[in-house]
Amino acid sequence: MDKRKALIAAYKADYKENPPPMGVYRLTNTQNGKILIGTSLNLQGRANSYWAQLQFLSHHYPALREDLSIYGLEAFTFEILETIDPEKVPAADRRKAITALEAKWLDSLQPYGERGYHKPKPGPA
Repeated sequence: MDKRKALIAAYKADYKENPPPMGVYRLTNTQNGKILIGTSLNLQGRANSYWAQLQFLSHHYPALREDLSIYGLEAFTFEILETIDPEKVPAADRRKAITALEAKWLDSLQPYGERGYHKPKPGPA
């Protein structure tokens, strides 16, 4: 096995034994108080991705892009709200566990309309 393949194999083994922090995060516009709630199986990777998206005004939420152009990158903070313990949740169930946590935080913080960047989910017809 060449050196590159050995490094990749070692990385994959370490990733399986030491998965990155996973859970729910909040992106906050400190100028107007609007928030965005999201989830990730790799919170640090998601934070890095957000900063890159924000830096290049490429986020998929139009209202967030607009606020970014008004207030600048410095107006936003990224905060981890809650994590799951990967040792207590089987890998196959992690996405479902994180989605349940997200629903809890969305219900609690209500990041809709003037409070956030989420669009309200349609109610029962």
